[in-house]
Amino acid sequence: MKKSKNTGIGFFEKYLTLWVILCMIVGVLIGKFLPGVPAFLGRFEYANVSIPIAILIWLMIYPMMLKVDFQSIKNVGKNPKGLFVTWVTNWLIKPFTMFGIAWLFFFVIFKTLIPAELAKDYLAGAILLGAAPCTAMVFVWSHLTNGNAAYTVVQVATNDLIILIAFTPIVAFLLGVGGVSIPWDTLILSVVLFVVIPLAGGVITRNYVTKKHGLEYFQNRFIPKFGNVTIVGLLLTLVIIFSFQGNVILDNPLHIVLIAIPLIIQTFLIFFIAYLASKALKLPHDIAAPAGMIGASNFFELAVAVAISLFGTQSPAALATIVGVLTEVPVMLILVKIANNTKGWFKHE
Repeated sequence: MKKSKNTGIGFFEKYLTLWVILCMIVGVLIGKFLPGVPAFLGRFEYANVSIPIAILIWLMIYPMMLKVDFQSIKNVGKNPKGLFVTWVTNWLIKPFTMFGIAWLFFFVIFKTLIPAELAKDYLAGAILLGAAPCTAMVFVWSHLTNGNAAYTVVQVATNDLIILIAFTPIVAFLLGVGGVSIPWDTLILSVVLFVVIPLAGGVITRNYVTKKHGLEYFQNRFIPKFGNVTIVGLLLTLVIIFSFQGNVILDNPLHIVLIAIPLIIQTFLIFFIAYLASKALKLPHDIAAPAGMIGASNFFELAVAVAISLFGTQSPAALATIVGVLTEVPVMLILVKIANNTKGWFKHE
């Protein structure tokens, strides 16, 4: 029990992969046999952002934001190497390796299985995923690897600022077209919902409870009350996401597998690039793990929204971004396990 407490991995989190798979199945079945449920939830949307999903993501992030101490954020500047790893991996490497790997599989390895026109559309979806590093879900992965919460906030916040500048030109360049438009209201709203609001809520709560009851009460009694909120939020989010895409997933089983293969390879590649670079730079594990997670995972809310905006709801490009959602959680849980099992790599002599 003591070990579980220290690592933050309890019974619920230990079997998280199982719960994730069950929630995916439940979501797909709801979408197939109870289409009225996602249709009803789909009404609650603003700027292509699902309000129910936004609320659940907020619930996922808020407990981790409680741990953020602004005093420690000030100290991030003393060790900026983790930020450099994040920026270089996400913006100078990831979009281009995604393009290369996806092109190789869709146009060469799977040439006889995927028609050229479909391959082009699937490549477009992969590009959108590759150009959108994670914003919201990375807080979950950071939590599961005992990442430095304050440092993770800065890594994510600076990523969001770079997205505003770099996403469009990178996507436009890799798609080979000019003037690609993206829903800026979706992007800005997502940043506000998934970073600004939960961070502000966490800081306000932390200051209030600490002043009223003391730091020891806050750390040892208040924060543990939210122990399973993050995981419950994640699982309910998956149910809703997959209920929206139930029919699409069931109607394209083979192509979903074919799309998933290069996406999974890319995820592992980018994680190890950032993770091993962090090791080479002698960064602590609680900075290295989130650095790897940010690059490996994707801002799928943005990628899906842009794919739908540019190519339409039923487009193959949109399907490719949905496969990114389908594969992300199980693969990221494997990477969480790898990160937790390799903490010894980061012990300084």
